[in-house]
Amino acid sequence: MHLLQPDSEAFDLDKIRDQLDGDWPAVNREIRRQLASDVALVNSVAQYIIGSGGKRLRPLLVLLSARACGYTGDKHVTAAAIVEFIHTATLLHDDVVDNSDLRRGQDTANSVFGNEASVLVGDFLYSRSFQMMVEIGQMRIMDVLADATNTIAEGEVLQLMNCNDPDTTEAQYLEVIYRKTAKLFEAAVLIGAILADQSRAVEDAFIAYGRELGTAFQLVDDALDYDATREQLGKNIGDDLAEGKPTLPLIYALQRGSAREQVVIRRAIENGERNDIEPIIAAVNRSGALAYTMQRAREASQRAIAALDRVPDSGCKAALIQLAEFAVQRRY
Repeated sequence: MHLLQPDSEAFDLDKIRDQLDGDWPAVNREIRRQLASDVALVNSVAQYIIGSGGKRLRPLLVLLSARACGYTGDKHVTAAAIVEFIHTATLLHDDVVDNSDLRRGQDTANSVFGNEASVLVGDFLYSRSFQMMVEIGQMRIMDVLADATNTIAEGEVLQLMNCNDPDTTEAQYLEVIYRKTAKLFEAAVLIGAILADQSRAVEDAFIAYGRELGTAFQLVDDALDYDATREQLGKNIGDDLAEGKPTLPLIYALQRGSAREQVVIRRAIENGERNDIEPIIAAVNRSGALAYTMQRAREASQRAIAALDRVPDSGCKAALIQLAEFAVQRRY
């Protein structure tokens, strides 16, 4: 039983990018330019992970929020590249911590180049990001991005603390996904408002939008781990379970499943294994956990859209609304 709508990503995202005229290709050029290094291995690993696909929603959010606020300069292009570099650095480190071997349908960088190279190139991307922040020359933007980077790191540690703990609560889970995922969405759209010198009320609107959009996005990701195919997801089904991560579908199923199902799920989380993935998927479906997770995602998406009420109507605002709708319709 698939609770998510058929994927419409290519059409929606291409149409949204087209509204930005030359901004999107400018970001891609900036990414390639800033990746350049005299160290060959840095180039190889960075180009591999950047070139491996992905939706690049976070840099897109920077561009859309800046244009929605009437910004006419070009610093949003550099800011968008910075946000993508920070996100990519977290992916490199995450795959090492999680011992992942597949992302976006391709071998992970650590499985190709080794853990050491992945960690160090992730560090390179972080440090390059801060060099680029200096180029922008606005302390508020540096403050926002430095805070986001630190919060993401704390989120990683919190997730590590929750791993293999079947007693993790929904509140603890939501705190992790705010820090790990939603915080960078929040920072991305806030930067656009800051560049356009918007009021605090507009900044707060974008903060709320980014937080709720990031929450919806991660909730859907965690539902897809039990409701999509390997080909759709671009990674192995049950990876979260194999890593001992108690995500919302599992937390809910542990509360609502039968005694036998609870034992199986608890054991899988404690041991970090996907041996019982099929009965666990069945338990997640029977308990209503996927429906509950998707309902929470839809609620977050609607809150994101409502937050934009304080932002003047424009094509870019409409695109931000479409992204919030897309977040809960996608299949990967």
